[in-house]
Amino acid sequence: MADNFPELLDTRGLRFAIDDGFSWVVANYGDTLERLLAPLLKLLGAMEAFLQWLPWYVTIAGIALLTYSASRNLRMTGSAIVMLFFIGAVGLWNDAMATVALMLAATVVAVVVGIPLGIVMARSDRLRSIALPLLNIMQTLPIFVYLIPFVMLFGPGKIPAILATVFFAIPPVIRLTDLGIRQVDGEVVEAIVAFGATPSQKLVKVQIPLALPTIMAGINQTTMMALSMVVIASMIGAGGLGYQVLQGIQRLEASRGLVAGIAIVFLAVIFDRIAQSYGRRAQKHLEHGE
Repeated sequence: MADNFPELLDTRGLRFAIDDGFSWVVANYGDTLERLLAPLLKLLGAMEAFLQWLPWYVTIAGIALLTYSASRNLRMTGSAIVMLFFIGAVGLWNDAMATVALMLAATVVAVVVGIPLGIVMARSDRLRSIALPLLNIMQTLPIFVYLIPFVMLFGPGKIPAILATVFFAIPPVIRLTDLGIRQVDGEVVEAIVAFGATPSQKLVKVQIPLALPTIMAGINQTTMMALSMVVIASMIGAGGLGYQVLQGIQRLEASRGLVAGIAIVFLAVIFDRIAQSYGRRAQKHLEHGE
C-alpha cells in the first residue's frame, strides 16, 4: 500500500476558529438575524399558502395562460397542462406548490439582488475582476457546502433552505446581466449620450432593453438552479417534492423517489419553456425594433 501524502499543514486550528466564529455569531446575533430575515420567511409562507389555497384547476389554467402568452404555441400549452395534471393525479399537488413557492421566492430574491449587482459590475472593470472569480467559485462549489453555514446560523428550517437556494442560484443572473450590458453596441450608447441622456436614462432606455434577452437567459438559468436546489434543501426542512425524494431514499422506496423526481422534471420543463419563450419574444421584439 502506498504511503499517504504527508500532512504538512495543520488546519485544525483554522477549522476550530471558523466553528467558534459561527458559534459566536449565533450566540450574539442569532436572534437579530432571524428578525431581519423574518420578512423573507413570511414571503415564502404567503406564497406557499396562496398556491396551496388556489383550486388546482385555477392554477393549471393560470400556468396554461402564462405558457400560451409566452410561446403562442398550443402544443406547448397542452403539454404543460398534461404535466401539471400528472403531478396532481399522483397526489403530489401540495408538495409541488410548496416547491414552486420556494423556487419563486428564491428566484425573486436572486433577481432583485442579482440584476443590480450585474449592472454595477458592468460599470466597473475593477469590480468585475474581483467578482468574476467569486462567481466562478460559487458555481463550482458542491451544493451541500451551501447548507453548512446557514444551518449553523439558523438551524434546520425554511430560512436556511431559501438562503442556500438564493446563494446557489444567483451567479447566472449576475454574470449574464453584466455580459448583456457590456455587449450593447457602443455606438448606440454614444448616440443617446450625445442627445443629452443622463446615466440613468442611458441605462433604463437603452442598455437594459437591448440586454434584455441576455438578462432573461440569466433569469432562466437562475430559476432552473433554484429548482435543482430543492431536493438538497429538503434535507434541512424545505419540504415539497424534494422531501418526497428524500423519503424515497431513506425508506428505499424507488417508486416514491421516481414519481417525485418526474414531477420535479415536469416543473423544470414548464418553467424553462416559459422563460425561454419570453426570452425569444424579447429577442424578436428587439430585432423588429432595430
